[in-house]
Amino acid sequence: MSKEVADRFVEALWKLEEDSDVEPLVEVHTEDCEVGNVAVPKSFSGHDGLREFWTSYRKTFGAMKSEFRNVFADGDGHAALEWTTEGTSNGGSVSYAGVSVLEIEGDKVKRFHAYFDPRSLTEQIID
Repeated sequence: MSKEVADRFVEALWKLEEDSDVEPLVEVHTEDCEVGNVAVPKSFSGHDGLREFWTSYRKTFGAMKSEFRNVFADGDGHAALEWTTEGTSNGGSVSYAGVSVLEIEGDKVKRFHAYFDPRSLTEQIID
């Protein structure tokens, strides 16, 4: 089940990137989910927190597209996604890479956390 949930997460993320539609991500997370990344000092909880986190993230970029090199999943509710995201921000090109870890409960993501070098990204998105 973990691989199927990870695949649904990827599809939902692509929908956010293409259409700025956060609702597919809401649908793949539990009601009491926790989301975050290394660049943001706090975690976001529940569907409202998830909407805040992903909406803010999407507004950072103009065009964007994530490619997934590896999607690893076990049968015990864990998945890891190795990715590269390319896009635009403030009129310039942006490219950064990292790994996201998913903790899965049933058929939904309970916790999402992304790990990457925030200095590299910050240097590219600040005017």
